[in-house]
Amino acid sequence: MDHKTQKRLLEALLFSSIEPVTPAMIRERLSETVDLGALISELKVDYEERGINLCEIGGAWAFRTAEDLGEHIILERHEEKKLSKATLETLSIIAYHQPVTRAEIENIRGVSTNKGTLDILLEQTWIKPGKRRESPGRPLTWVTTNGFLDHFGLDALTDLPGLDELKASGLLDRRPAIETIPDLFDPAQEDDIVEDDLMREEG
Repeated sequence: MDHKTQKRLLEALLFSSIEPVTPAMIRERLSETVDLGALISELKVDYEERGINLCEIGGAWAFRTAEDLGEHIILERHEEKKLSKATLETLSIIAYHQPVTRAEIENIRGVSTNKGTLDILLEQTWIKPGKRRESPGRPLTWVTTNGFLDHFGLDALTDLPGLDELKASGLLDRRPAIETIPDLFDPAQEDDIVEDDLMREEG
């Protein structure tokens, strides 16, 4: 397979995938000897001035609407119910403290975590199980996914608002951290998210 064909195949793969495509997934379909970095660089240049750009999202690659055109594209979704405050807090804690166990989440929030809260975040594909802690009971940890980065328009976790400031102040290791986490979740984005009110933890 020549270079041009490999490049076209990569382009087709990226277009046909709903989720960002990892280098490992790409290499499964291209020649083992292909210079993947060169192909990606060429495609990025090809799409620089177009309506969609090739973007890196958490180490994976995907075509996304050009940043300067995003505000001109309106997507309408049927709104049923909003994500609860408890679930937003849980997601924020996982994003800023990951990998974090359920017990650690509860310690930060000061209240118990309903299993339904984690289930909702799993259904949204925003979190996933991480490695188990090497401590008594080997508790499971939770981390965010590329889907989380993609939904909130982040290239990497280092782009989280105020992360450096929170680390420098030490707030990421203390319970009051949840009160100082920036407003990552825009109200307009909350309107697009579905949750059953019965899943609310505090009544």
